[in-house]
Amino acid sequence: MNWLTNVVRPKIRNILRRETPENLWIKCPDSGQLVFYKDVEANQFVIPGSNYHMRMGAVARLKSIFDNETWFDVALPEVQADPLRFRDERKYADRIKDARTRTGLNDAIKVGYGRLEGAAVVVAVQDFDFMGGSLGMAAGEAIVRGLELAVEKKSPFIVFAASGGARMQEGILSLMQMPRTTVAIQMLREVKLPYIVVLTNPTTGGVTASYAMLGDVQIAEPGALIGFAGARVIEQTIREKLPDGFQRAEYLKDHGMVDMVVHRHELRSTLARLCRILTRSPALDTAAKPAAQVTTPATIPSAAEMAPAVPPA
Repeated sequence: MNWLTNVVRPKIRNILRRETPENLWIKCPDSGQLVFYKDVEANQFVIPGSNYHMRMGAVARLKSIFDNETWFDVALPEVQADPLRFRDERKYADRIKDARTRTGLNDAIKVGYGRLEGAAVVVAVQDFDFMGGSLGMAAGEAIVRGLELAVEKKSPFIVFAASGGARMQEGILSLMQMPRTTVAIQMLREVKLPYIVVLTNPTTGGVTASYAMLGDVQIAEPGALIGFAGARVIEQTIREKLPDGFQRAEYLKDHGMVDMVVHRHELRSTLARLCRILTRSPALDTAAKPAAQVTTPATIPSAAEMAPAVPPA
């Protein structure tokens, strides 16, 4: 036994070893470059060199939109967790539990009410990390509740869509959220309030076939994948080669399906400007005001008396 190599050297390695976080570096899917995670986070999850837009979590997205990174967290209706008692390789109830533990969200959509450059708005964000942002009963209830709150507070409604489509584990109950959300959008239109959709990467399936393509203004982030069926399925169906960039944000803008493609750094100011134009409101003072935290819709103040809130923990 070699005492120096078998005993001393391993002990020295253990002393010098450092615990390195798994997400210390991010590899850009577009260019392949390695970027420090903190730099990407500080840049709103846009890769500095290539301008590739990474996916953004619901909480981070709400912080980037509302004034002073503060908002009122809107409580959402409870739904049955596993209505069909579905099971494939795992129980659906177990998948939901794991997704909640991993993301800290109750379901795929989070709704907030706050100020955007001084104007009261309701914002719903779909988080792709929660089971692919799939549309189930809970997500449908979240969209409907957000639209009802926008009608109640007479404020614009902004939704950030990111989804793989309807949630297969809820079957027809999932598909029924498509007409439900469509009817709720019509309620907003009847009172002539703006409905603005921001399509992020990816937005596909039943979400694209319902509330994600019904906006008064359709905005997309650069390079976002937007479509109903996958490109391979379409090619096999029509037996033709699809053009380059098909189903990407820039292609859809050129063909009239998207109104504008907006860089994430310019998104907040663009949304604020659109809200002012569509509601015919002047720019308001965005100075900070005393903060408060509210978690139930019953105690959410009116747009006139609302002050920015402390972001949810």
